[in-house]
Amino acid sequence: MLTDIEIAQSAKLRKISEIAKEIGVEESEYEPYGHYKAKLNESLFKRVKDNKNGKLILVTAINPTPAGEGKTTTTVGLGQAFAKINKNAIIALREPSLGPVFGVKGGAAGGGYSQVLPMEDINLHFTGDMHAITAANNLLCAMIDNHIQQGNSLGIDERRIVFKRCMDMNDRALRNIVVGLGGKANGFVREDGFMITVASEVMAILCLSRDFDDLKERLANILVAYTISGEPVRAKDVGAHGAMAVLLKDAINPNLVQTLEGTPVLMHGGPFANIAHGCNSVRATKLALKLADYCITEAGFGADLGAEKFLDIKCRLAELNPSAVVLVATVRALKYNGGADKKSLSEENLAALEKGIVNLGAHIDNIHKFGLPVVVAINRFGTDSEAELNFISDYCKARNADFALSDVFANGGDGGIELAKAVVAACEKPSDFAPIYPIDATIKEKINAVATKIYGARGVIYTANAEKNIAEAEKLGGGNMPICVAKTQYSMSDNPALLGRPSDFDVTVREVKLSAGAGFVVVLTGDIMTMPGLPKVPAAEKIDMDSDGNITGLF
Repeated sequence: MLTDIEIAQSAKLRKISEIAKEIGVEESEYEPYGHYKAKLNESLFKRVKDNKNGKLILVTAINPTPAGEGKTTTTVGLGQAFAKINKNAIIALREPSLGPVFGVKGGAAGGGYSQVLPMEDINLHFTGDMHAITAANNLLCAMIDNHIQQGNSLGIDERRIVFKRCMDMNDRALRNIVVGLGGKANGFVREDGFMITVASEVMAILCLSRDFDDLKERLANILVAYTISGEPVRAKDVGAHGAMAVLLKDAINPNLVQTLEGTPVLMHGGPFANIAHGCNSVRATKLALKLADYCITEAGFGADLGAEKFLDIKCRLAELNPSAVVLVATVRALKYNGGADKKSLSEENLAALEKGIVNLGAHIDNIHKFGLPVVVAINRFGTDSEAELNFISDYCKARNADFALSDVFANGGDGGIELAKAVVAACEKPSDFAPIYPIDATIKEKINAVATKIYGARGVIYTANAEKNIAEAEKLGGGNMPICVAKTQYSMSDNPALLGRPSDFDVTVREVKLSAGAGFVVVLTGDIMTMPGLPKVPAAEKIDMDSDGNITGLF
């Protein structure tokens, strides 16, 4: 059996000029990055801005196992399947982060015969977007420190600098550091830290910006510190936002690539859904809606994280109106939610499946709370038994939920035709989309709405620090913004050990941060970290390259 990278390397890619021409992009409207990648420029946006919008389809999932359960693979396969049934669709995906690529699981551009290509490029440096975001973020950090070093005319309180450095790699040693050692010429000594690039506010800003002017305005509004007297200091106050925008001049443009079957993909931005808002860029999504009859996009991790943030943050801020939601479920993940050991997920276990399937029910219910049609995509694994697959099918029937088996990993677009037909039908159903909370609710009211209505919590507990943070955030205008909850992806609660559909639990909020540039309030729960660490055996140990430059071990 071929590995994902062997499948990708054996594929015959089409020139990106062919892909661009097929979706109606003119030669002057893109800049090639080699033969198989391109950036779509502002002239294209201006030309198609009055086109009619296509239908927006969100792909989300139940709570996953630690290994992940194929949501991106399903998204890619669904896009390929739309082409098989002669539907004009464009996929809009996030860019992979180098942290997971070299840390937990290797590559992240789909799998099997439903991949985005060129897979190696996408999973590594791609078109440099991540590096541009990292550079812009760290330029702001350098300018804050330099401002203080050069006299501190703003009166910044060195103890209350809230903006951190970032890098796109898992490195727990950088979570909490001390900078400025080495004497007066090397700055001032203070505590600092790093977060992973995909969790940074600059990443969120890039993904939520409508255009270059909006990008610059959002960068200007980043809250970076407080003065000695307690007044906020923003990026514009240290004069950093213009230069930051220049570093992001190319990164703001969506990337055009292709699937294994030569269908178009816009891949742009990459925020994590457990510690950020988890959706690809507004620009890529809106462009796909102008260029195709259907835009198929995804949101990270389970629907309690990615879908909630997509619907409450991205759709609200970008004025998007989804037509349908695809909910990816697997036998493996449902058995895991029913208490099965990770090592035994390949064995038939109807008892664990029956216990864990309530997790699927919770996510179906939650999507309906947003007023949207849902189609359950049962992502087939080779180890699934017919009895297990039938059990999920019968459960969906009993709940009057549309469903379809998906075999896109093994069979590409052909394995997703049944799912594609079901999704097209769902898009024609009536929907009454609305966010789960009103924007004019208080921060606590918004947190309570997500915790109780989506997670199923009994209530919310706030630490003294969180109470103080909320008061400060509301004072600075955060009360008029949506919230972005950072929590574990493995449970609907903030405790990764509570699987299935937990009840009688409280969510503990330990910290709240205002992301004024992004336009939302970050709510940190449980033990969630904004800088992940590498596992005991990093995926990087298996990645290598031969003397001819052929990469091995990358997924």
